[in-house]
Amino acid sequence: MKKIWLLLMVFLVTFSVLCLGIDNRGAEAAKAADSGKGAKATCQTCHADFAAVIPKGHPAVKGSDLTACTSCHAPDQTGKAAKNAFSSRMHLAHVAPKGNQDCLVCHTWTSGKSFGLKGVKGSFGAPNKEDVAMMKEIFASWGGSKFMDNLHAKGNIGCAGCHGKDLPKADDTVENNRCLTCHGPMDKLVKKTEPKDFKDRNPHKSHLGDIACTVCHKAHGASKVYCLDCHKKFDMKIQGEKAP
Repeated sequence: MKKIWLLLMVFLVTFSVLCLGIDNRGAEAAKAADSGKGAKATCQTCHADFAAVIPKGHPAVKGSDLTACTSCHAPDQTGKAAKNAFSSRMHLAHVAPKGNQDCLVCHTWTSGKSFGLKGVKGSFGAPNKEDVAMMKEIFASWGGSKFMDNLHAKGNIGCAGCHGKDLPKADDTVENNRCLTCHGPMDKLVKKTEPKDFKDRNPHKSHLGDIACTVCHKAHGASKVYCLDCHKKFDMKIQGEKAP
């Protein structure tokens, strides 16, 4: 009987130590994020086996902080409309629903002055507290909603792909020529969406002339077929119209 109790006590002590170790790693990451600096935070703060998170066949990585990645995968600060697989995969792995990390684990931020990436020179903008809160909400939608933002995330398109090099603001919009960089030219898009029947019901060849893409396509909310406001009997669908 004593042996059973002894084994039970050993198990409980070992289990408690393991749990405390996991909690401490999470606490260290959170503390680093709260500081806004996080100089001591590394990938190994959360990933004890750093090699396990590196893709198979990837060259050996020296170091365990963010600069070990950005030395090769330098951030593209040109703001061009293009895919960015590295940035998208990194963000998708750390924001909801796959992760739940605070932005400041990897980023530096001084409210109203700068917002950068640890180990990388330069700033992406000067967001205040409200701007950062909005960006967190948008990233949560981008990472796991059923809206167009998540469709872009799955295609490795991040904020800069639509909004350019500046950090997005609450009242931002996206111009048609930005959308057409990837989805155009317009003639090609018109041909792609031409119905087999009722060819005059092409949403990209409206009798209203040139209208903004964002009239129908909402990145961070439910999209809506504008034509249906008047033509209620038309059978027209649009991606990203379902709520999350």
